[in-house]
Amino acid sequence: MHYRTLGGDQGPRISAVCLGTLPFGTTVDEPTSFAILDRFAAAGGTFVDTANHYACWVPGTTGDESELLLGRWLRSRGTAGRTVLATKVGARPDPARGARWPANAEGLSAAAVRAGIEGSLRRLGTDRVDLYYAHLEDRSVPLEETVEALAGLVQDGRVGTLGAGDHRTWRLAEARHTAAGRDLPGFRAVQRRHTYLRPRRGLPSGHHVEADEELLDYAAAHPDLTPVGYGTLMGGAYTRADRPLPEVYDHPGSVARLRVLAEVAAECGATVNQVVLAWLMGGELPVVPVLGVSSVAQLDEGLAALDLRLDPVQRARLDTA
Repeated sequence: MHYRTLGGDQGPRISAVCLGTLPFGTTVDEPTSFAILDRFAAAGGTFVDTANHYACWVPGTTGDESELLLGRWLRSRGTAGRTVLATKVGARPDPARGARWPANAEGLSAAAVRAGIEGSLRRLGTDRVDLYYAHLEDRSVPLEETVEALAGLVQDGRVGTLGAGDHRTWRLAEARHTAAGRDLPGFRAVQRRHTYLRPRRGLPSGHHVEADEELLDYAAAHPDLTPVGYGTLMGGAYTRADRPLPEVYDHPGSVARLRVLAEVAAECGATVNQVVLAWLMGGELPVVPVLGVSSVAQLDEGLAALDLRLDPVQRARLDTA
């Protein structure tokens, strides 16, 4: 396993890959989820990602499932002190706002932030999370209110580091500026959808916000901000014939990038998925990929990317395809 520091030199030490637990307890059963978590920990993985609403869109679920399962695993394995735990607030369904998600998301008011951390800590069975994301923008609430509420969680010891999930770059920058102006803890991690293929311009992507050049340029200029990427393997679409490319990536510009990706994978004796992960982790601005897997075999494939080194010529071909 390789490691880095989250959010500059003041953050916790994390594994260079993060294990996503979105389907755990819903579409991935508990024995399989525990086996994946055990394998990740045995390989030296420490950074685990969940949220207070995963996976609320699956019929018959509440959004509690992922956090509850992770809490059971932490207690049963005694790994709470060795796990860098990330969860999120802002996207949990609020019945008072309607029946359709994410239109009925709880938002980022001070009350929602306080209720969110209390619920997450209870489900996770801990008194502190290492990284807490404000997930989905909430422009119905003054930014100052959200910034102050999140900072209060750091100041009272319930949160270690703050992050922003699916926030536009200007909104992220404004929140950081607001926090700095009040001498408050601000966002030190940003999570967006990020993979090797580039999204089609002008196509609505729902609540997802793609990592773009503006964000990466901003993160490169601010070493205290760690970029984290989800959706890195597009749910298996790089390698599985039964998983078509998501619409946002299904455009003529992807053809050349997929061709070069396959060529580099063949040269390295690696899988396409491993090259995607190595490309993310090994750039001038390293990105922490969130591995979303549903089996130990898929996890092992992803972990092998940690030792894959792309040479400068291969990286240039991938970058410019």
